[in-house]
Formats: sequence, structure tokens, C-alpha cells
Amino acid sequence: MNFGDLFSKIRRAQPEASEAPAHWVKCPGCASLMYFKEVEQNHHVCPKCNYHMRFSADERITLICDEGSFVECDKTLEPVDPLKFVDKKSYKKRISEGQEKTGRSSAVVAGEAKISKQPVQLVVFDFNFMGGSLGSVEGEKIVRAVKRALDKKQALIIVSASGGARMQESTYSLMQMSKTSAALKILSENKIPFISVLTDPTMGGVSASFAWLGDIIIAEPGALIGFAGQRVIKQTIGADLPEGFQRSEFLLEHGLIDAIVPRAQMRQYLSDMVNMLTNTPVQLDDSSDEGLFDTHGEEDE
Repeated sequence: MNFGDLFSKIRRAQPEASEAPAHWVKCPGCASLMYFKEVEQNHHVCPKCNYHMRFSADERITLICDEGSFVECDKTLEPVDPLKFVDKKSYKKRISEGQEKTGRSSAVVAGEAKISKQPVQLVVFDFNFMGGSLGSVEGEKIVRAVKRALDKKQALIIVSASGGARMQESTYSLMQMSKTSAALKILSENKIPFISVLTDPTMGGVSASFAWLGDIIIAEPGALIGFAGQRVIKQTIGADLPEGFQRSEFLLEHGLIDAIVPRAQMRQYLSDMVNMLTNTPVQLDDSSDEGLFDTHGEEDE
């Protein structure tokens, strides 16, 4: 056997990168190398420095909700390409890649759930789908969740993890900022509570709209939260930025958020807030206010 045949045989015997098991993970905060299972069991929080790593939508739903209580709505809503947008890739290609990567139709998962037996409407962003960007479908799912919260007199919780508005939809995406904000105003007028949970990152058009409109606004430790990036801000104002600028601790110190809640305490905190704001648990009736929202068709549950 010559060396070329030997090397080919060795290469064939090695697993592809995608097949290789990731037994270890390096903490982005303290650079410690840890066994993946240890980090996973700790809700993807570093046990050494408390750095909160990014969390998938499914894992977050499992963390927050009572077991088996989450029922997803509007599963079949998916983005279209009204502008036939192409940059390095076509928008259609990016959508299909996001769907293949996450196994879901869009960057938002919305539905009804229970937290400590208290019914809530829950919206969770999936950062793995095009950076959790806000497009027409994501805005529509949020508005439909607001309508369900209004109809059923249930608290609304939105967990944001987003880079901002989706550039591939241009003005269609930007209009979701006003659309979701207008829907939340109706929710507020009817005294239905909205709890906004900001995670790493919450930026751009998401932070500039519904994410900042919560009756209670909380964040995970160390989350990056803001509108424009630090480099853009620094170039615009021509000055150095304070230490920890745009991190949740800085925002709490300056009164922009109400609390920082570690991931392990998130479920209990949300349960307490829902109980306090709604004076639950009670079984609520099925009455609804017709005509407040145009949802462009029946929702798919």
C-alpha cells in the first residue's frame, strides 16, 4: 500500500466535523474548559463565573414552563420573499437554511403554557433562525399572542433574543415595530400584564419596540441589550463608552430595567410576577373582544 492510499484510508476513517462529539465547551466569560454535560445540566450557565451562554428556544420553554404544558400556535406561518431580495444569498435560501437548522418555520415560537399551573401566553425568539431577526411572520405571531392574551385574560411573556429587524424584508420588517407596539397598547388599556424578558442579545428594532414596553422588564445576567452597536455609537458621538455599556448590569444601575434574574431562578420569578399581576390562579372565561385585531386568517394550533 502506498502513502496516498494509506492517507486516504485514514481520512475516510475519521468522522466529519459535524459528526464529532462535542464533549467539552470553553466558557466565553472565563475561558475555562468544562465538560459539556456539566454545563448543560446547569442550564448552559458557567458554574465557575456564572456566564450565561446562549440558550435555544426549546431549552428555554422547558426551563420556564410546567412539563408538557406548552402548546404551540401558528406553526405553519412562515416567511415569504416579497422583495425577491438577494445579497450574498437569496432570502429564500436563508429562510430554508434557518428552517433546516432549527426545525421550525420562523424565528419565533408562540403558544399557550402554564407556569406553576398559571396559564400564560408565551413568545420565545430562536436566535439560531437568522439571528432571531424580526420579520413579518414574527410580528404577526406576536400580535396573535397578544390577541389570545386579551381574549383569555392571560399574562403575556415575550423572551427576546434578536439582532433586530430583518433587513431582507426592508420596510415590511420595520412596520412590525409599530404593529406590535400598537397591539401591546390595547393589551395595556385592558390591564392585561406583559412581562418582557431580555436575553443575550436583544438589539435593534426589537429593543426599540415591544421589548421595552413591558409592565415588568427583566434581563439575564450579562445580556447585551441596546439599539445600535457600540462601534457605531462610539464613532457617532466621538467619545469612549463607559465600562459595561449595554450590558444588563449597566442598564439596571441606570434604571432601564427592573431586575436581573439568573436563569436558574427565572421560572420562579415569572411565576411570582404573574401571580402578583393577575391575582391568579383562577380559571378564566372564554369571552373575547372581537374586531380589535386583524389576524389575516384563523390561527393554526
